[in-house]
Amino acid sequence: MHHHHPPPSTTRTTHPTPTPTPNPNPNPNPNPNPTLSTSTITILATTIFSLLLVLSFTFTSSPSPHPPYHQPHPSLFPHRLLFHHSNPTNPNDQNTLLDLPTPPIIAYLITGSKEDTSRIIRLLFAVYHPRNQYLIHLDRKASQYERDNLALYVESVPLFKAAQNVNSIGKADFVYPIGSSGLSATLHGASILLRVNDHWDWFINLSAADYPLVTQDDLLHILSYMPKDLNFVNHSSYIGWRESRKLKPIVVDPGLFLEEEDEVFYATQKRELPDAYRLFSGSSCTILSRKFIEFCIMGTDNLPRTLLMYLSNSPSAASVYFPTILCNSRKFNKTTINRNMWYASFNSRQEARPLNSSDFNDLVMSGAAFATPFEANDPILDQIDRELLHHEHNKPVPGGWCLGDNVTDKCTLWGDAEVLRPGPGSKRLEKSFVQIFTNDTFRSSQCIYE
Repeated sequence: MHHHHPPPSTTRTTHPTPTPTPNPNPNPNPNPNPTLSTSTITILATTIFSLLLVLSFTFTSSPSPHPPYHQPHPSLFPHRLLFHHSNPTNPNDQNTLLDLPTPPIIAYLITGSKEDTSRIIRLLFAVYHPRNQYLIHLDRKASQYERDNLALYVESVPLFKAAQNVNSIGKADFVYPIGSSGLSATLHGASILLRVNDHWDWFINLSAADYPLVTQDDLLHILSYMPKDLNFVNHSSYIGWRESRKLKPIVVDPGLFLEEEDEVFYATQKRELPDAYRLFSGSSCTILSRKFIEFCIMGTDNLPRTLLMYLSNSPSAASVYFPTILCNSRKFNKTTINRNMWYASFNSRQEARPLNSSDFNDLVMSGAAFATPFEANDPILDQIDRELLHHEHNKPVPGGWCLGDNVTDKCTLWGDAEVLRPGPGSKRLEKSFVQIFTNDTFRSSQCIYE
């Protein structure tokens, strides 16, 4: 793993001259990068340095990602031009970038269904950052009219056009809550993201019922100091009641072979569990490394394809597939963290219940990056926007790249997307990661066979 200086708690100290966006008459913010107290900086630096020391003996990190092959607006990525016209190996070159870890790139797949257009747009703004890649999928339960309108809306947003990082799937897939069509759609989206841009570091699949609890600057700031091969997946080899209800039953998912929506068909027979590999179950909400996604889609090992065939008639393919591959692969089982960074509250039937305003304090204290599920337009979403993300739901969350002084939209003036401005959310994430890695507790829950 490459060692870097301990992460500062304030904005990164690269300060390029901002280039105005096409928006008329923007007014630059004279002090866009506020600093935090010295004691706060010291605490963050000490804790993250300790975390890095633990990780340095466990994982190896991949090199910093290369710039995407697109040519986005130069105000968002000025260092790409500087890099090509400077000599980074020459210490006397004034254009040499500071020795700071490059923020990672996250590839988001955002999925929704019929009448989810407004929810997807709101979620897209809530998790948007010019560095990331985004792929939107409205499944086939939605009309083609909805898909076309969503695509036209995305194309009409100047920021998305400038960064060239939001795409949509034109040929939609069915996504049934039971069966393997949901897993198929996830793998389809991940493969498209690899084709659009294969320089990202982590893959996150969000549904319209998900919502972030931290800003992207918070998340990218903390992940900047993480090995790029980590995989955050809730997992357990304990099957218990799932054996008879979710693993042994045989279902026929019509989303794999029918043009029109139909009911999932249950067979009368049941099948035995495999003994060639051990099944692990978990949550379909995951943060997966690009290396692992490539292994699932393009790898020479046959386990991903073998398991995909086995799960094609399983009721719970999406929650079994990734944990099982990770824990049965010697290449990846030591990169698995048994925490997916999502908050959810379960009822007596072990089903995630819809979250509401009474859960807000628990959301904040959880230290999670995301939460699920939320109902459309629930008041708690407005509270998250107001108190945690500090934005209006139809505008981007302000970050270090936003240099405007407009009270309602600071992102009217674009700056360097590599400049991060982490806030209180980064402290919550930092605390969670320190708890995960302290005293090697993450090893004790890592792909354990029960």
